[in-house]
Amino acid sequence: MATALSGWRRLRAVAAGVPSLALDLGQAAGYALRTFTSPAGLRGLAVEWAWLAAHVALYPVGLVEETVRPHGHYRTDSLPPVKRSLVVADPAAAGTPILLIHGIMDNRSVFTVFAHELRRRGFGVVNAINYSLLTGDLRSAAHELHGHVERLRETTGSEKVHIVGHSLGGVIARYYVQRMGGDAVVDTVVTLGSPHSGSNLARLAPTALCRQLRPGSDVLRELTEPAPGCRTRFLVVWSRMDEVILPQRNSRLRHPDLDVQELGLDDVGHLSLPIDRRTVHWVASTLARGEQERREHDRVRDRRLRGSLRPAGRRSAPAS
Repeated sequence: MATALSGWRRLRAVAAGVPSLALDLGQAAGYALRTFTSPAGLRGLAVEWAWLAAHVALYPVGLVEETVRPHGHYRTDSLPPVKRSLVVADPAAAGTPILLIHGIMDNRSVFTVFAHELRRRGFGVVNAINYSLLTGDLRSAAHELHGHVERLRETTGSEKVHIVGHSLGGVIARYYVQRMGGDAVVDTVVTLGSPHSGSNLARLAPTALCRQLRPGSDVLRELTEPAPGCRTRFLVVWSRMDEVILPQRNSRLRHPDLDVQELGLDDVGHLSLPIDRRTVHWVASTLARGEQERREHDRVRDRRLRGSLRPAGRRSAPAS
């Protein structure tokens, strides 16, 4: 009897999501028709399919764990000009380790191009990790991420790290930062096409992990709870042509307590976000900002946080 009731509740939950999914699919289809009649949209579609084919070929290579190789930049004469400029201008930025986390049913091979471009620009430690394909719980994946972060910090001797997450990887990183105190050691979280508000496409899959990625799930509701004093900044990249996050706006991060910067794109598919040149340039240049600019950014953030913690009934003047 209990099994029958449980099955009935699952069917009812799926049925309840059908109208919303149908609406989102209709909107996505309308946008797709407008997009794919434009040259930029057609190029984006071609790149998505080409990268899918390349990624399938690279997938077996990505199953092998990557070894962390710290690079000490003591001499710059042997470095190419782009890498040398970052090392000389901001050695702290060049030395902060970057951890890359893939999405659902994927592995580190999705970051093949992205990792190469970060290293080429002078970032010394770029480490792409794999978590288990059998992961059925986002919270467990966040605990696993905690272990990766601590091992990377121990290996490199760095106090802080940056995390870049594609798709589900971005939500895992966000959970670690918001709910597990990861903001103490994570300077920046970059999310590429991550379902911060869920995706209605997840309603089509009956797995436990996909249920957590549906709009309004318990895990996603946790992430909407207050996060006062969160010290991590978020760089969010999303695309209006994302075919996995439905509706696409659910890749945007809206939270009053979080420090968020955003890059919106019109013509990039979900899988292609880590190889898009605009994505790579924006993320790399933002992570490589000089210490003086970063300190000013932190001062603005701290003023905002102090204003949000004032007693109710008092309103602070907006920061200039």
